[in-house]
Amino acid sequence: MNIRTWSATLCCAMAGLLAAPVAAAQAERLEASDIARFWTAYDAIRANADPAEKRRILLRDYIEPGTPGLQAFMQAKGYTPECYLQAIERYPKFWASVRAGTLALAGKAADAPQRIETLRALYPPLRPATIYFAIGCLNSSGTTLGDKVLIGAELAGGGPETDVSEMAEARRTNLGRFFATRPSDGLPLLLVHEYVHTQQKGPGPTLLAQAVYEGAADFVAERVAGQLPPLDYASYGPRNEARLKRDFRAEMYDAGYDKWLYNAPDPRYGVRDLGYYMGYAIVRDYYARAADPQRALREIVELDCTDQAAVDAFVQRSGFYSEAELRAAAKAARAATPAR
Repeated sequence: MNIRTWSATLCCAMAGLLAAPVAAAQAERLEASDIARFWTAYDAIRANADPAEKRRILLRDYIEPGTPGLQAFMQAKGYTPECYLQAIERYPKFWASVRAGTLALAGKAADAPQRIETLRALYPPLRPATIYFAIGCLNSSGTTLGDKVLIGAELAGGGPETDVSEMAEARRTNLGRFFATRPSDGLPLLLVHEYVHTQQKGPGPTLLAQAVYEGAADFVAERVAGQLPPLDYASYGPRNEARLKRDFRAEMYDAGYDKWLYNAPDPRYGVRDLGYYMGYAIVRDYYARAADPQRALREIVELDCTDQAAVDAFVQRSGFYSEAELRAAAKAARAATPAR
């Protein structure tokens, strides 16, 4: 079956599936219409040879009629029409392999209202947020902006069958590892993790603060879903916590996150995003030491991660690092920073 025939068949088969979960989730404000609009634009772009017309099609069929979630997603991640057009032109095998997964993704969020109600029971001050599914430029499976949870369906909807063969080696390796974890199966965790972010104050000014920001969202999502995401850092971290604790302490007051968050695997460990685990471990210990678990969970969500002093006090109370360790690490960071 060629791509055009397969596309037409799939669109017909999936139309009812897309409509049903969106309608069922209206109470939780879940919106997935941007996905279908993207594929309409995609097919028209692939059928056209004129670069200027391709851009007009993208704007007309996808970006301009897009939901507030798509506009927020583009703003949050710096997406432009050019990045979409480049991805569409460069990776046709990728798009063909992930299409069905993106269209099915909203159906996997059918239990989102129940998940959010569980979160609300744990954290009663929970503010409402809207969950949007959209297609991005292969840089984010999930993020937030204000009261919007923004899911990148082209990543969140992938799996081991997703074809990354057209990509440069670094991206091919990173995305191959990511898709091998079956991210679409982890959608409930991703939704809750990002929903928690809509309640938090971030980002943090240091690696430590940002790791706590991310680790808090993972910890609360675990309370709701009963597990951590099936990603390498969640399995590597517990087995290597002593080493990671030592290494993280030496760098936790750095202003950059690139060794520990949002980047390629750290060559020291061969695993990416270990800052998530370090933040999770700090929050875990804070919660374990608390006399009142419900109050502790509220403090975890409401911690102002933009305030380094507040983060330091939180970490000290967790017992994960002592006050002396925090002071020594902060002093070393100041000494390593060139004077202006």
